[in-house]
Amino acid sequence: MATWESALADLVAMRGAALKRYAFLLCGSDTEADDLVQDALVKAFTRRRRHEVAHLEQYVRKSMLNLFLDQARRRAIWRRLMPVVAAPASAPDESAGADARHDLRAALLTLTPQQRACVVLYYHLDLPVSDIAAQLGCGAGTVKRHLHDGRRRLVGLLDEEDDHAFR
Repeated sequence: MATWESALADLVAMRGAALKRYAFLLCGSDTEADDLVQDALVKAFTRRRRHEVAHLEQYVRKSMLNLFLDQARRRAIWRRLMPVVAAPASAPDESAGADARHDLRAALLTLTPQQRACVVLYYHLDLPVSDIAAQLGCGAGTVKRHLHDGRRRLVGLLDEEDDHAFR
C-alpha cells in the first residue's frame, strides 16, 4: 500500500486523462469536467486513508458519477423553484461539416442525467448492465430502460442532423 500522497500522484499521472474524458462525457463541458475530477479526488483523499492504487480509479469514478447525478438533481430542483428565462442557445457552428464528436457531445447533453450516465458507463467504459446498476443503485431493468431511451434519443438526434446535412 502507498501513502495517500503517492497514491494520488500515481492515479493522476497514470489515469488522469481517462478520468477527465469520463467526466467530460458526463457533463459535456471542459471546465465542469475539471471541477468534477477535482471534487472526486478531494472526496477520495479527504480522510487520507491508505488506498491501493488499483482500486482508486474505480472509487474516484463512482464519486464522479455520484457528484454529477447529485448536481443534476440540485439543478433540476432549482429550475423548478426559480423559473428563469432561458438564455438563447449559442450560435450554431458555421462550418459546413460539423465534427462527429461535436454532434455526439451535443446529443449526449440532451439526455437526462440518468440516461447519460448509463450510456457513458455502457459505451465509454464498457461496463455490463449489472455493474452499471450497482453503481447507480438501481435495478438492471432500470438501466436497460435508460439505455433504450437514451439510444433512441441519440439515434433520432444524430439521424436528424444527418438528414439536415444532406438537404
